[in-house]
Amino acid sequence: MAVIAVWQCDRDGAMFKNKKDADDHDKMLELAENITALIEQNIKGIDEAQAEAVGLLLAKRRDILARACKGKPELLLEEEPEEHNDGDVFDVEA
Repeated sequence: MAVIAVWQCDRDGAMFKNKKDADDHDKMLELAENITALIEQNIKGIDEAQAEAVGLLLAKRRDILARACKGKPELLLEEEPEEHNDGDVFDVEA
């Protein structure tokens, strides 16, 4: 019987085959949490689930968002590459 090492993310319990991926995921979740808090502090009346969905969206696309802020805003409108898209669809109804 083989022993397989796995790393578990502190924040959501997700499992990874290597420490780097686990650390990257944990950092993304920390960023999403802070973005969510920023949104909730500055947009009165926003639903907690909606703020969290926006926080996760921006955290998952942080690299594209950073490039857009540096002068390429059109990148925000491009389809997310498949290898980075985990199928999350954020449906916010008023």
